[in-house]
Order: sequence, then C-alpha cells, then structure tokens
Amino acid sequence: MALELSLASASASPPAGWLAPPPPLAPPGKEQQVAGVGILLQISMLVLSFVLGHVLRRHRFYYLPEASASLLIGLVVGGLANISNTETNTRTWFNFHEEFFFLFLLPPIIFQSGFSLSPKPFFANFGAIVTFAILGTFIASVVTGVLVYLGGLTFLMYKLPLVECLMFGALISATDPVTVLSIFQELGSDVNLYALVFGESVLNDAMAISLYRTMSSVRSHAAAGENFFMMILQFLETFVGSMSSGVGVGFISALLFKYAGLDVDNLQNLECCLFVLFPYFSYMLAEGLGLSGIVSILFTGMVMKHYTFSNLSDNSQRFVSAFFHLLSSLAETFVFIYMGFDIAMEEHSWSHVGFIFFSIIFIVVARAVNVFSCAYLVNMSRPEHRRIPLKHQKALWFSGLRGAMAFALALQSVHELPEGHGKTIFTTTTAIVVLTVLLIGGSTGTMLEALDVVGDENTSIENYEDNNGYMPPTYEEGTSSGGGLRMKLKQFHKSTTSFTALDKNYLTPFFTSQTDDDDDDFSEQPQNRRVQFYDQ
Repeated sequence: MALELSLASASASPPAGWLAPPPPLAPPGKEQQVAGVGILLQISMLVLSFVLGHVLRRHRFYYLPEASASLLIGLVVGGLANISNTETNTRTWFNFHEEFFFLFLLPPIIFQSGFSLSPKPFFANFGAIVTFAILGTFIASVVTGVLVYLGGLTFLMYKLPLVECLMFGALISATDPVTVLSIFQELGSDVNLYALVFGESVLNDAMAISLYRTMSSVRSHAAAGENFFMMILQFLETFVGSMSSGVGVGFISALLFKYAGLDVDNLQNLECCLFVLFPYFSYMLAEGLGLSGIVSILFTGMVMKHYTFSNLSDNSQRFVSAFFHLLSSLAETFVFIYMGFDIAMEEHSWSHVGFIFFSIIFIVVARAVNVFSCAYLVNMSRPEHRRIPLKHQKALWFSGLRGAMAFALALQSVHELPEGHGKTIFTTTTAIVVLTVLLIGGSTGTMLEALDVVGDENTSIENYEDNNGYMPPTYEEGTSSGGGLRMKLKQFHKSTTSFTALDKNYLTPFFTSQTDDDDDDFSEQPQNRRVQFYDQ
C-alpha cells in the first residue's frame, strides 16, 4: 500500500526542472475580437472625453476641467472593469506601459509644447523661466527628497534610502499644469504669468526626467556619497548633450527646407512628410545615444518653429500646425484616460498612509521653497516695474499640478526599486496625481479670482511690440543692496538681449528666408495645447 501511494505521488508531482506547458492560445478570431473590443472602448472614452470637455467649456464650468474629466472617465471605466468579469485579454489593452507612454504618447505632446511657444513673451521672461525650470526643479527635488528621508529617520513615515528618496523627489517634481493653463487663457490672465507657468512646465519635464535618470544610475552603480560629483557631471552631460542634439537637428531641418526647394505646390506632400519625421528623428537619435529624447525633441520643436517653419510653403505651414496640435491633443487626452484606467486597475500599497500624508505636505513645502526663492532671485535682477508680484508668485505656487510624467516615472520605479519601496512610491504618486488634478484643477478659477489675476491689463502680446520684449531695462534704481549678486543677475539678464541681437542679425538670415515682417507671425500661434480647440 505504501508503495502504491509513493508511486501515485511520484506520478502526480512533476520532476525537478520540469516546466508547466503554456496556457493554450486563443483562436486567432478570438484574439482579433478581443483587440477590437479593447480599441472600441478606448475610442469611445476619447469621444466621450472630447464631447464632455466641450460641453463643460461651453458652459464655463471650471470646477471640472477637461483633464479632470478625462481622468474621471478612466477611473470610472477602470473601476467597472475591475469589479466585473471582464476578460483578462481585454483588460491588458489598458495596462499603462511606460515604453508606450515615452515612445508614442509623450513625444508629440513635448514637441507641441516647444513648437507652440510664442517667442516674444517666452524670451522676454527667458531668464525667469530657466531659473524656475532648472534651478527651481532641482531645489524642489532635493527639498522633497531630503524631507522624505528625514521623515523616515524620525519615524513619521515609511523609511527609504536617501537615493530612493531623491528619486521620488525628482519624479514628483514634474509638473503638468494643463488644466491651469487652459483656464488661464480662458479667463484672460497676465501674459507674463502665462509665459512663466507654461515655460516652466515645458522645461520642467525634461529637467525632472534627467534628474530621475541620474539618481537611478547612481543607485544602480554605487553609493551616492562617493559619486556626487560624477552625478552632477552625468546630469550636465545628459542635459547639455540632449539639448545640443535637439538644436542640431532643428538647424539641419532649417537648412534642408531652405535650400532643397520644397516649397512648391507639387512637393507639398513631401515637404510635410519630412517636417513630421524630423521630431521623431531627434527623439530617437538622443535615445540611441543614451541621452534624453524628451529634452532633445523639446528644443527641436523650439528651433523648428523659429527657423524651419518659415521656410515652408503657406499650405504646409497650416497643415503641420494643425497636425501637431491634433496629435498632441489626442495624445494628451488619451494619457489622462489611460492613466485613470490604470490607476483603477493596478494593485496599490495603502499600508503606509502616513507616507502619503506627509509626502503631500513636503511637496507643498518644496514647491513653496522653489517658487518664492527663485522669484526672489529673479526680482533682484529686474527693475521695479518688471518684478514678479507676490500674487503671481502665489499663482505659480498653486499651479504645480502633478500629472502623467510623474505617474509614468513612478510606474517605472516599481520595476527598478525593491517591491515594497516601488509600490509605496507608486501608490503615493497616484494619490498625489488624483488629488492635484481633481482638487487643484477644479479650484483654479476660484484661485485666479481670489488672487485678482484675472483680466490683468498686460494680457496682450502687443505689449512687447515696442521693444520686442528684449530691451534691457535701466538699473539705476535700487542698486544699493545685494550689490555683487544683483549685478551678476543683471548681467545674465542683459545676455538675453545679446542673444536676440545675434539671432536677428546672423542666425535668422542664415537659417531662414523670412523678412522682418514675418517675425510677428510667430507670436500669433496659440500657446495652450488644449485650449486651441476652443479659440473663437
């Protein structure tokens, strides 16, 4: 009897090293049906999001902006799919894949950000934008990471290693103020404030990704303390190399379209195809070189708008403007739906509620340190009439929503960090994204009215016409305090004027065939990535 039992157990248990056979594949017809259902559901949510966003904007209901509506649609549909008996194959169509996000959804959004920048208000505030986006993002990342680390040491929250805290600080410092910008333009806020928020958000994403990848590389190789200077060098190498790559591709495209003679009617199709391919060429070139494709495609967009765009025929200009705006709007709406669906479907670690609570407080503090310290530095270099007022600083502080970039980096951290650490960071980021998009996005209109920045007098780009936004102000007033630092900041401000003269006298004639009268055409392009659907 014992022998029979042993033989039976031996036959029931597979031998060592034996692999279970893979589950049987679904018939090809069934797979196509599942794919069709998944794509149909995605298209339906996109249609619903656009229609709902249009209705909300038409009735000026600012408590539920378009981005918030798209996120809610994804959350609701994902929640229903999660509690229902939806097939696993269908649900996999909605899994948030970081590769899909970074390779297909993010590039058109970032390129359109650089491509739609109006040069006059942007370069008039260039020093302030760079200060907020580069120095400010670095400050916010470090302050957040250090506070989270100290919170773990004092047992206020779940303890993480310092490098992982800095990784969290970098990814959560990526802002996405799409909702705020949409309402800014709808209600008519100050053009300088709009340029600051928009310019910071454009460069901020690139900076946050570079910081996150640098911290991740430091963590994977050695202790952070032994490689601090290498970390700074690596970050500068990545950022400067990516920027140079993007600018170089943009200049090459400008020369190609200037001398290739493509701006004739029978070559319009070829002209548009080449123009559309250059941004992705820039992105993939940077990624292939181990640099940041996001930084590269951003600067490619800025250079192509300023130089290449004027070398196109009129019909091609209209087409590429509409095409990239359409592509970025679809990608942006889909990202929020995609994100909401995945938030509802993913497994979350809610065991560390204290980590979420204190992280939100630390992020608010870090954002305040970022905005008010950078505004102080900027105001030191500006005359009285050009300083950033306190109400604009408060609006900047309020505009620090977290969105798809932070979510994608957090999802990436799940695979890079130990299971408990990655899950905690992902759950915290998810809670922060939902909270900021729904609550802060919905209260933006009330905030603008409370701060009295709605309908400011300086709402027109024509205010830059007289001096093109670049005229260096006089500095005779108020130079007695903070002399050394103040003079250095003023000198940096004057360098913007020098670059403008270089651009006007040498770069523009070399890379374009436009006349001086064409310069103003660039400023007429709408700045906001979403609100252009509703320009009337």
